[in-house]
Amino acid sequence: MMSSYLTYDDILKKSEQLNASYELDISIFEDIVDELLNSEKDTDTVVLEGFERLLGSVDRTMGDIDTFLDMKPNCFMGCAFCCYFPIRVSKMEAKLFFRSIEHMSPERKENIFQHWEAYYDKFSRKIDTALEIDPDDPDMKLKYKKLNLPCPMLDEENQLCMAYEVRPVPCRTYVNYSDPTVCATEHMPKETFSYDFLYNFYFQSMNELLQALYENGEELPVDYPMDAWNYDYLPGWIQKYRQGEMVT
Repeated sequence: MMSSYLTYDDILKKSEQLNASYELDISIFEDIVDELLNSEKDTDTVVLEGFERLLGSVDRTMGDIDTFLDMKPNCFMGCAFCCYFPIRVSKMEAKLFFRSIEHMSPERKENIFQHWEAYYDKFSRKIDTALEIDPDDPDMKLKYKKLNLPCPMLDEENQLCMAYEVRPVPCRTYVNYSDPTVCATEHMPKETFSYDFLYNFYFQSMNELLQALYENGEELPVDYPMDAWNYDYLPGWIQKYRQGEMVT
């Protein structure tokens, strides 16, 4: 039986095809911003809905790319390989991430808070080490991955994200079209693929939404524009949130 997995060379050829022929439909992002700015919804709703819907646009765009390239990811539920990579987000994204969690059901929200309590107790030393890794170090990802530190949102018992629908862009854009066993045997498998360029379209649209509201004198749930350009690892932001330093 022939394997349906793409080889590394196959993936490189697909990548070249993507760069040469694919035209990204930015209206997927722009239409959300226009619709929300023209709506009668209150500012908090516009910002939070924009945040969540623009994240969804990243998924939609990746689906369009998969169709264009005739590829299908081999990622499967219960595989948490990418949940051990460093996730860096802006303070703006972190605050809106927390706001989304605060809007979850009381039971789900409490489960996340209890999970964090156990997480920061169990991994305190690894977290301290992770947060000291220079984000500009060319080996940053490998150093972080070797710590074997799970994401604070990973439920290790069932290997699932506890806030999957609002997971950050880096979590969405890392995929594997090859044999999934490479993720289990290597820290940095060359066969995996990242659509990290999509972050720019998501971030620009989110910034456009916030800038329009800011210039209109609206009171925002983030400190704009400062929060948009302040980055840290996700465990660092959650640590600050638990300490009451991330007022949303």
